[in-house]
Amino acid sequence: MKAADEGDRVGAICQTLRRAIVERALTPGDRLPEDALGERFGVSRTIARQALLRLAGESLVDLRRHRIAVVATPSWEEARDTFDVRLGLERLVVRRLAGQLSPAQRQALLDQIAREEAARGGPEALSIRLATEFHLMLAEMTGSAVLTRYVAELGYRCALILSLYSRPHSSDCAVSEHRDIVAALVAGDAERAAALMDHHLDAVAERARIVPPAPRERDLGRLLAPYVAGGGA
Repeated sequence: MKAADEGDRVGAICQTLRRAIVERALTPGDRLPEDALGERFGVSRTIARQALLRLAGESLVDLRRHRIAVVATPSWEEARDTFDVRLGLERLVVRRLAGQLSPAQRQALLDQIAREEAARGGPEALSIRLATEFHLMLAEMTGSAVLTRYVAELGYRCALILSLYSRPHSSDCAVSEHRDIVAALVAGDAERAAALMDHHLDAVAERARIVPPAPRERDLGRLLAPYVAGGGA
């Protein structure tokens, strides 16, 4: 197999596992055996291991002794620090975008917000995924590969944290907050956009609490089947 093909397969596995984590099909503490992943994705254990190593570098997977990999379980202190670092990065994102959005970019953000509104009342995992995508879109619109990379990593990490610590809440506030942020960006008001982003991410963090995860029987192949068969990668 060519190196490029191998890298594409690793990337596809990582993308699928990130989505499964964001949508809470995989939750903190779930085991990710290399052989089961290899069988599910039709790749060797070596490629599966490379994907797990990449996700470990993003703090989404914990690697333990004897090559045991599990979905990461961040501590409460790590959770708060993650949100604080993300807040600083996204403040930078909106300052760069204020007054710079093209009509196409503005419409893309509004379309994403419309998808968030349509998801109201549905599974909270879907709302979290759509909200995460909104923030990734903002980072990508800066044109900075560095900002895009780190906002993406922290966004997925925060989604993992919410799957562990969040308490039930309405998505209405988050949707209206996203709309307010876009309005400030279009108006070119960098200070207001930064303040709105601060308030928004602080509010998201405050929706979390420490809750012991309920034990569940897990079948990795069954959980990932909809993502692999449905083209989630």
